[in-house]
Amino acid sequence: MTTRKIHRPVLALAVAALAAPAVTVAAPVSANAAAGPAVVSAASTAPPTSFVDLPTSPLPTDRAPHEVSFQYRNDSAGDQIIAPQVLIEGPVNGPFLDPRAISLRVENADGSWQTLPLGVQTGTLFTDLIPAKHVLHSHHTLTEHYRLTLLKPSPGTVAPRIALYR
Repeated sequence: MTTRKIHRPVLALAVAALAAPAVTVAAPVSANAAAGPAVVSAASTAPPTSFVDLPTSPLPTDRAPHEVSFQYRNDSAGDQIIAPQVLIEGPVNGPFLDPRAISLRVENADGSWQTLPLGVQTGTLFTDLIPAKHVLHSHHTLTEHYRLTLLKPSPGTVAPRIALYR
């Protein structure tokens, strides 16, 4: 897994995501359910220090729901504060994606599905970081499951990533 510097457009997305109201969040699904991730208060609004890009996939070309899953393992010796994020990127030269034409749902710990609102900036759709922020303990794995449905098919890429905080 590679890390990268925060570039200006990415920083703008992070700042937009951090502008959400402060709330305390429930923990997302964890592959290591016995230990489960600790809840983090969203009152701490420091921006991410870096991102780990996970494998991308093309945007589906039909109107059927598609499963999108990914994992991130904390291989460090200490706990990490992280936030999973899904970016849905359209073609560089447009047309820009319409958040109303895409449905993204996340699977909760109880197996139910929750619709996620999508923010939009410079043609990229994204999920908020703050509601997803939590502590991932050393040597634990976070597993996320999403359902993505395009109501109006468009070319693009699904790009999951993990925001890392100090």
